[in-house]
Amino acid sequence: MADPIGIEIRNLYKIFGPQSVQLMDAVRNGMTKSELNAKHHHVLGLNNINISMPAGQIHVIMGLSGSGKSTLIRHINRLIDPTAGEVIVGGENVVTMSPEALRDFRRHKTAMVFQKFALLPNRTVLENTCYGLEVQGIPQAQRVATARHWLERVGLAGFESKYPNQLSGGMQQRVGLARALANDAPILLMDEAFSALDPLIRVDMQTILLDLQKEIRKTIVFITHDLDEALRLGDSIAILRDGEIIQKGTSQDIVLRPADPYIESFVREVNRGRVIRADAAMQGTEGQALPDETVDGDCTLEEAGRMMVQSGVTRLAVRDQTSGRPVGLLTMERILASITRRAADHA
Repeated sequence: MADPIGIEIRNLYKIFGPQSVQLMDAVRNGMTKSELNAKHHHVLGLNNINISMPAGQIHVIMGLSGSGKSTLIRHINRLIDPTAGEVIVGGENVVTMSPEALRDFRRHKTAMVFQKFALLPNRTVLENTCYGLEVQGIPQAQRVATARHWLERVGLAGFESKYPNQLSGGMQQRVGLARALANDAPILLMDEAFSALDPLIRVDMQTILLDLQKEIRKTIVFITHDLDEALRLGDSIAILRDGEIIQKGTSQDIVLRPADPYIESFVREVNRGRVIRADAAMQGTEGQALPDETVDGDCTLEEAGRMMVQSGVTRLAVRDQTSGRPVGLLTMERILASITRRAADHA
């Protein structure tokens, strides 16, 4: 399995229009997306994007329609050329790659899962899953064995001879995921990959991705417009608006410390109990007699509250996941305060 590699996006701009280069100074000097469109009939797709994506994590890019999130992911494998900036992947600048180097990079370093599945209708499930390996020139026996392995991992063993039109939407997207994983690329790009699915199937696909990521440890860039999906999947989250990053951080950062009223409007209806972790709501241990019952620091407040109810207690010692030592105390009072958005009172 390929070792994961990180991604660094530095000072990235994209202006759509014939005079994009000439208008760069105006944008750098503060011209907004609406002003650029009104005065010059150009579209500002990305405005000074800077993101560090460490290897082996799920990085979610979130925003509403027109925010620039799909434009951003297409810069990583250079399906779109930037107006200015750098995309550094494994120490190489994708922006300056030669056509031959870029072709090799796309074949071996990245794989993509699309919103509309993008399966070949005249090929079976197995043949679709093999397709990327076929393009790479992998021998048939090896690519079939690899494809069968990943089809089994996504729950499609026994469907190898079916055609896409014989599958549900969720099953088609599992084929798309298996095809991407079969390539064994260190970077997995997922552009609104689950957005076309029904809600229950969508949650099921999220679970499959999270379970697989424990094994594969890919660097995954996941695009979504859904905050609940972003909070569930993302090790890190960047929220875009009008081509600019409004806030970036962990799910805890986004929910507990929204950067402005725009982000606050997103998180207002979030089920905080499923996002906030025990170590974010705990109090210190000084002067406290700690209970015998313990919980890991990365446990959600919803899970911790359920443990308290089942055990008939109102206090849990919070332990560090690495050392196993108690690092804090979590009470039912603090759980309720955090869930009802009064966590700041206990900071």
